[in-house]
Amino acid sequence: MLDRNPPLIHNITNYVTVNDCANMLLACGGSPIMADDPEDAVEITAICNGLNINIGTLNQHTIPSMFAAGKRANELGHPVVLDPVGAGASTLRTDTALELLKKVKFTVIRSNISEIKTLALGSGTTKGVDADEADKVTGENLDGTLAFAKDFARRARTVIAITGAIDIVTNGERAFCIRNGRPEMSAITGTGCQLSALTAAFVTANPNRPLEAAAAAVRAMGLCGEIAFQRMTKLDGSSSYRNYIIDAMYRLTPAALKKGANYEVR
Repeated sequence: MLDRNPPLIHNITNYVTVNDCANMLLACGGSPIMADDPEDAVEITAICNGLNINIGTLNQHTIPSMFAAGKRANELGHPVVLDPVGAGASTLRTDTALELLKKVKFTVIRSNISEIKTLALGSGTTKGVDADEADKVTGENLDGTLAFAKDFARRARTVIAITGAIDIVTNGERAFCIRNGRPEMSAITGTGCQLSALTAAFVTANPNRPLEAAAAAVRAMGLCGEIAFQRMTKLDGSSSYRNYIIDAMYRLTPAALKKGANYEVR
């Protein structure tokens, strides 16, 4: 998918989905490396092109690595993506995500609507690591959610990528409303984590166009979910679907993405 030199992405990420994130990066044309030890993370960040921080399985060992790696990436001018998994579900997750926002400059924040509300408001609730039903983006509340997302993007000075039934990607001025994807993707552990790693690769390959790059990553992931679902047989289940999504990313071309993308700009 990426037609430039493969960006090397450092991932301090969720150990539940770390293998899938690595394979998604390879499938899109990127290159993954994982290092979460405090004595290793800063040095690894320095040799990479971009950084993906995912707090899905954070602990007292990895939290210092997130701050140190983020600081080093900022010093080097590298793109940094934050996936605040479960922010609002516990005090540790919420406090860590809010403190990261204060101390690290993020190129993109990629999460569900409930996690974004937690970051924007300083507190919130989530259904575990999933969006609260009351928060979900629909055609009826899209305008209000767009206004909220744009306001937070301006205040945070970053690109906000909210994923759900309707995806919103905005830098505070322009917003992409994306309708690619399948509801079955939510039945697979890690599609969000994979997308955050994918987003890091896309914005690293296109450092001067973070909004467009993040939106392209979201469209690509959703389109691959559609392509993979079309491949499903009666014998296939969620495990096959996960692998088919990665296969679809491996075979996705810029032309196919342009043809299959379903979005509007506001």
